[in-house]
Amino acid sequence: MSGSPYTDLDRPPLSAARLRRALTAPNGPWARLELRAETGSTNADVAEAARADEPEGLVVVAERQTEGRGRRGRVWQSPARAGIATSVLLRPGEAVPDRGWLPATPTGYGWLPLLAGVALVEAVARLAELEATLKWPNDLLIDDAKCAGVLAEAVPGRVPDQPPAIVLGIGLNVTLRADELPVNPTGLPATSLQLAGAVATDRDPLLRALLRAAADWYDRWRSAGGDAVASGLRDAYLAACATIGREVRVLLPNGDSLTGTATGVDPDGQLMVTTSTGARTLAAGDVLHLR
Repeated sequence: MSGSPYTDLDRPPLSAARLRRALTAPNGPWARLELRAETGSTNADVAEAARADEPEGLVVVAERQTEGRGRRGRVWQSPARAGIATSVLLRPGEAVPDRGWLPATPTGYGWLPLLAGVALVEAVARLAELEATLKWPNDLLIDDAKCAGVLAEAVPGRVPDQPPAIVLGIGLNVTLRADELPVNPTGLPATSLQLAGAVATDRDPLLRALLRAAADWYDRWRSAGGDAVASGLRDAYLAACATIGREVRVLLPNGDSLTGTATGVDPDGQLMVTTSTGARTLAAGDVLHLR
C-alpha cells in the first residue's frame, strides 16, 4: 500500500470521472477538466494549453504541486491531497455569440483575480461554514491567517490582434497540519480549513462549489460586458474585503512605502488609499506587500 492515495484517510483522492460529470458540459459550466496526480504548476499547465490555442473553459486540478507559483515569482509546494490546486483558462477578450457575450475590455481584466476571491469566500462559507474575508486583492483570510491565494497570469495571443488569455489559479489549504503550513514572506500566518475548525473538509464538494461559484460570477461579469459594477461583482467584493476601512502600510517595488487608510476599490479593481499627502490608487502590480 506504500504510495497509495488511500493511506491517509483524511486525504482521499479526487475522482476525475465524478468531477467531469458535475463540472463539464453538458451538466456543468466548464468545457474540459484534467486531474493530475502531480504537476509542477497548474498555472503553467494551463498557460501551455493557452499557447496551443485551447478554447476557454479548461480546468486543470492537481493532487500535488511541486512548483506552485505565487505573486512576485514565489514558489511553494503542497502535500499530496491536502488542498485544492486548480487553474482555469479564460478568454475574456473574445466574443461568445451563443451566450450573448461581447469582448470585455482589457481595463476590466484586473477584476478576474478578485472574482476568484469572491468565489472562494462563498465556497468556504457554504461548505466549511467558516467566516472568511479577503485581504486585497485576493488572499482568503480566516481569523487573520491566510488560507488561500489567487494568481492571475496573462498569456499573449499568437498573433498581434488576438487578445490575451487569462490563467486564473487558486490554491486553498484544506487539511494541512500545523507542521505543513507554508511560511508566508509577508509575515502573515497561514492556516487551513481543518485547523480553522471547518465542519467539512471533503475536497470534492469544496472544489465543485468553488468552480461553480467562479463560473457563475464570470458569467455575470461577461454578461455585463466586463463591468464589475453592473454585474454586482464590485459590491460582493467590497462586502467580503476586510482591508477596506483599515490602516495599511503599502510596500512598493522600488523600496518606498506609504501608509494610510484603505477607503475602497475603484471600478477597475484598484485599491484606494487616503494618505497624509492625498489619495492614491494602486493596482495589484504596483504593490510588493500590503500590511
